[in-house]
Amino acid sequence: MPMSVTGASNVLVPTVDLMVYVFFVVLAVGLVSLIMSKKFNVSYIPLFMFLGILVGPVLGLLNRGLANELFNYVRVFGLVMILFTEGHTLSWKMLKRNLKTILTLDTVGLLLTAFIIGGIFSWLFRVPFIVGFLFGAIIAATDPATLIPLFRQYRVREDIETVIVTESIFNDPMGIVLASVAVAMLVPEASSARFLEAIASYIGLYPAAIIFFLYQMTASILIGILLGIVGYGILKRAEVDDFPEIVIFSLVMAFGGFLLGELVQASGYLVATVTGIVLGNHKVFFKDEIPVVKRVMRAVEREVHFNESLSAIFTIFIFTLLGASLNPEIIKGHILQGVIIAFFLMLVARPLASLPILRWRPFKEYLFISLEGPRGVVPAALASLPLTLGITYNNPDLVQWGEIILSVTIITVLVTVLVETLWVPILRRKLLEVRSIEREMKRAGYSPRS
Repeated sequence: MPMSVTGASNVLVPTVDLMVYVFFVVLAVGLVSLIMSKKFNVSYIPLFMFLGILVGPVLGLLNRGLANELFNYVRVFGLVMILFTEGHTLSWKMLKRNLKTILTLDTVGLLLTAFIIGGIFSWLFRVPFIVGFLFGAIIAATDPATLIPLFRQYRVREDIETVIVTESIFNDPMGIVLASVAVAMLVPEASSARFLEAIASYIGLYPAAIIFFLYQMTASILIGILLGIVGYGILKRAEVDDFPEIVIFSLVMAFGGFLLGELVQASGYLVATVTGIVLGNHKVFFKDEIPVVKRVMRAVEREVHFNESLSAIFTIFIFTLLGASLNPEIIKGHILQGVIIAFFLMLVARPLASLPILRWRPFKEYLFISLEGPRGVVPAALASLPLTLGITYNNPDLVQWGEIILSVTIITVLVTVLVETLWVPILRRKLLEVRSIEREMKRAGYSPRS
């Protein structure tokens, strides 16, 4: 049986009573975490994870294997809804203004991050560089599921939020492509590398990787735009601006887009995001009469209200189940090296990779953007890939390397989510708050003293 993302096993056979029990425990963890978050003014994301660890591997209230199996489903459903919802709230004006920065961060920045952290991983564990690069590709993508609720909680400036959140949405496909390239070099016969290998047989591996990435991005964006146009046409012509029609419409758009993207070997997550962007910015893209605009706006507002509630629930499930599915035996053998890697990633690799891209921005903005890149759902989902491939293709070296990659990835996810969520209010106050106050003073008609 293939290894799961956290190495969990002995999965219970799910029954109705057991599933109700799991839902109850996870939602109870979410409620307690939200209450604690308000009381102590801290982020609720790490609380979900640590209470998940408490009810999972520590107290055994949730079976670790079952939690992991559910996580593998919930992370997909949840991330689709979270990204689809966030697409509605992304301002097209802000996206256009920061598009060059976002695209450069998602290509050059991500590649530099993977190389830097891959080199350190290779040196620290004395493994070939391609193994380190595979780890770098797995861990390079930042996590929108962490950032989106976090920035809403702390109200980060819109332009900064747009750059960081959109970067995290668009860098998932690139991280997957980088991982596919590394897998193709290590295990050419792997099924996950077949599509890339098919292209590489004609033009070589590295040109194929570039074409594969461009195809994923282009196809995803085009499908997302097309679905957004179709969705707008439905909202314009059909009476789906009330419950429950708008709820069904929202789910069909989000998951239909995801399925179409995956069907054509593109990024379903990116398709869902772009569809949300088109619908959320319908006033910019579609010039219609005022009554039509108002009707569509009312429908989109109700849709977003439902989406935000569902996304909040999925956020609870994603991080609680991730914590509950952790295997302490896997991570404790590399805890020190994993923590070193995590802090090197946060304090050295990402800032260095971001510096040539953000050097024209004010230094404090560069610091905030480069210090906010927690890893989460996508790295956690890819973490077991090398170990699974090693077992599947009977490669003892890859099994050994895969165990290291799995444990260090999970440690890095835990550390970056904990640290980079807890220091957000501090960084916001020290690096961004002054400019926000000055802007509000200017709006009120006052000029700050020089």
